[in-house]
Amino acid sequence: MSRKFTVIDEEFVCEVCGANVPPLGYTSRNHCRECLCSLHLDNNPGDRASDCAGILRPIGVENNKKGQQLVFRCDKCGQIKKNIVADDDVFDMIVKLSAKNVYGV
Repeated sequence: MSRKFTVIDEEFVCEVCGANVPPLGYTSRNHCRECLCSLHLDNNPGDRASDCAGILRPIGVENNKKGQQLVFRCDKCGQIKKNIVADDDVFDMIVKLSAKNVYGV
């Protein structure tokens, strides 16, 4: 299995909140900037190889050498995924997750 990062930065409509989400412009867009949810489509970033397609809900924020990362749990399969916080993510949502930050991984 390849650990290669496949760049996919395209506009989409969030399946959770219905927001129109524009391309990010500097790396791949992985999640909704409004509700921070994503879809479990990838095994490795951008490969679209996952058969799950469950909703990845944000459950916390981690600070590490890559900067702030959102931590997601899939509603369907329970897998934990992480993705870097985007520059245009709704800041209030990040603050709420940071304050809560109890995700039990």
